[in-house]
Amino acid sequence: MARWTETHSAATLRLRPASWRGHRAGQHVDIRLTAEDGYQAERSYSIASPPNGGGADGTIDVTIERLEDGEVSAYLVDEMQPGDLLEVRGPIGGWFVWDVADGGPLLLLAGGSGIVPVMAMVRHRHQQGSDVRVRMVVSVRTEEDLFYAAELTELAAAGDGFELVVTVTRGEPAAGHRAGRLDAALLDEMRWNGGRAYACGPNGFVETATGLLVAAGMDPAEIRAERFGPSGI
Repeated sequence: MARWTETHSAATLRLRPASWRGHRAGQHVDIRLTAEDGYQAERSYSIASPPNGGGADGTIDVTIERLEDGEVSAYLVDEMQPGDLLEVRGPIGGWFVWDVADGGPLLLLAGGSGIVPVMAMVRHRHQQGSDVRVRMVVSVRTEEDLFYAAELTELAAAGDGFELVVTVTRGEPAAGHRAGRLDAALLDEMRWNGGRAYACGPNGFVETATGLLVAAGMDPAEIRAERFGPSGI
């Protein structure tokens, strides 16, 4: 296992499962920890790496945000060390997934750590040299909460059909970023006529995003959502 810091509260773990049948962009794994007294805790984490692995064949990356009351996330972010063993089950999920062959265009809406599974889609697209048009909107509380900031900036500058909007809800936005929450005006600007939308993040964010898309006339069958926990965005 390898680990590197993404933000002040999040880290990416590169795992090498003992056996791995491969995954699709957007899937997740379950990670289980077992204490010396036998107590077990299990949580689900999205896979951040593209289907052919994060670094070398047979590896996967998961980006984990430390939650204030998270007994598993705090251990994984702060205490796990290379060489430590984890119980990993997966890949899991067949709805919130995308392959280059599925085509586009895509609208990716991410709130906070909800960026992880859609980042796997973006990396998959880039790695495959796809020209599928993609627009991504990422909502974060502050600039310091943005995962993969340097990589996103580089991908958006490539001019190959990937567009990025970062909107900051509680802090001062950096140059080129937007202040405020996701709203109808921003979605009208970003959404395509046709294609598919993926929304992932806290319950409140996803409810808002999908509601605005439907209100704007998007076919609900083309909206895929994945949500978690209380809203903090």
